[in-house]
Amino acid sequence: MSGKTFAEKILGADKGSIVFKKPDIVLSHDNTASIKATFAKMGGDKIANPDQLLIVLDHNAPPTNAKLANDYQKIREIVKSQGIKKFYDAGKGICHQIMANHAKPKMLIVGSDSHTCTAGAFNAFAAGIDRTETAGLWKQGETWFRVPESIKITLKGRLSKNVFAKDLALWIIGMLGASGADYMSVEYHGDGVRSLSISDRMTIANLASEMGAKNAVFPADEVLFKFYGKKLEGIWADDDAEYFKEYEINLNEIFPVVSAPHNVDNVKAVSQVEGTKIQQAVIGTCTNGRIEDIRIASRILGTKKIPEGLQLLVIPASQKIYRQAMEEGLLQKLAKAGANILTPSCGPCLGTGQGIPADGFNVISTANRNFLGRMGNDKANIFLASPATVAFSVLKGEITDPRGIKAKDKFPFSHEQSKTISIKKGENRKTGNVWNYADINDLNTDQMFAGNLTYNINSSEGDKIMPYLFKGFDDGFSDNLKKDDIIIAGANFGCGSSREHPSVGLAFAGVKAVICKSVNRIFYRSSVNQGLPIIVLPEAVSSYKQNDIVDVDFSKGIVKINDKEFKFTPLPSKLVGIFKAKGLVNWVKNNA
Repeated sequence: MSGKTFAEKILGADKGSIVFKKPDIVLSHDNTASIKATFAKMGGDKIANPDQLLIVLDHNAPPTNAKLANDYQKIREIVKSQGIKKFYDAGKGICHQIMANHAKPKMLIVGSDSHTCTAGAFNAFAAGIDRTETAGLWKQGETWFRVPESIKITLKGRLSKNVFAKDLALWIIGMLGASGADYMSVEYHGDGVRSLSISDRMTIANLASEMGAKNAVFPADEVLFKFYGKKLEGIWADDDAEYFKEYEINLNEIFPVVSAPHNVDNVKAVSQVEGTKIQQAVIGTCTNGRIEDIRIASRILGTKKIPEGLQLLVIPASQKIYRQAMEEGLLQKLAKAGANILTPSCGPCLGTGQGIPADGFNVISTANRNFLGRMGNDKANIFLASPATVAFSVLKGEITDPRGIKAKDKFPFSHEQSKTISIKKGENRKTGNVWNYADINDLNTDQMFAGNLTYNINSSEGDKIMPYLFKGFDDGFSDNLKKDDIIIAGANFGCGSSREHPSVGLAFAGVKAVICKSVNRIFYRSSVNQGLPIIVLPEAVSSYKQNDIVDVDFSKGIVKINDKEFKFTPLPSKLVGIFKAKGLVNWVKNNA
């Protein structure tokens, strides 16, 4: 009998099993007001376990309009009335950085944000969920988990000078692809792990969601014990555990890389894009806003000046880091160089606060996503890179190798790159009741529902969401969407952020089913929670041709294309109950 992976041990079941568990921490942020509205629809009054909750106001801190300010005030009132102790008001920091104050080894952590996986740096099982599921946790204190298969990545050696954890994280994404770890638990092993600080591990774990992973995790070792100032009991995989795939990486072979527009897995060596002119640079976000990152930037900029016409935005990940950077004189150096220092928040990353780029701008950023329109302008281009690459590049006004050499590196991995595809205006992808997107992979939630609308339209307001569905992808979709329509889609459907607006809108519209080659795991959970059936049947998608007649029989588990039948595995009874109730809200209300 083989040993167990980390995920199998912490969830107490074999891969593929579905278990119900009570998380140690349930994270939410600016979306807490929306969660409260859904909680009320479930019949909720008092939160089942207020001590589970960690609430951080960070995405739009400080608020950028009256609606957001009112939402923030509602959240403060919720915190007070419900007796929630773990609360951080606007400006205290980004939720994933704040999590460092609370996460511990062996914890089970969920959060209504796709980068909740950051907490895997602390030997915790940490995964993103959506707002509706978070409301269900407020009501019942537990939720369901499908025990994932696992990937083992063994790290050897040490990173070279001016090569950083961000380079390693992007390297792995470029190696595996945007869906290469879909619904997987990623474990980091090997002697190279010991050379990575907790800050490094947070960066690497944070980016796990960009390759489709459910979570990423590091061992509880001396590096972690030093961070806590004491030894804590952890949990780790057995030596003879079975893995879906195993990879080995020599850290000394990694060189500086970037993710080029408009997908994170579009990874290239810095030397392949060196010389590309930039107009804006960002150092910060939950991926790289830690004190180590600010020190790197300050060291590189030194007494130099940023060229006229360029912007550098620096956003410490928390108020604590902000103060420390002040005390060390780092912010003074950066400001003298010409940088703008912003309040600890998500800031430019989401495109709802300060720092939105102008049309035609090339931006180099330490953030974790570079989807089209990600920073609030779909006419800008975003390159992702390490703080060192960003700092050297902003000094020269063009993408620059942080090693100070002219290299001829070439990223060694090739796979079918994610592509940002838009349906040409006037092109009709609908025949009968079927929308044909079978040729399109990696359709992300930014294209399904723009990020800058996320906090202006409540996620429970399906009627208000509908007009904006797929506007960043197929302009004619929302106007022609009808009840009982079926969507045929490619692989990794719904990748990207954990926003539930697309699934809410599609469910509200009465979409009968989405049939796809594969689906992003958070989008899958969100769809279940809204009563929107997602059927993963790659053979059916490959067989579909324009004008084919498609029907779905849920009771028999059959998709029928013309006269040909394709069978799918029925969902567990509890999840079927959610579909029958037309979503988690009604199911929780009826089963309270």
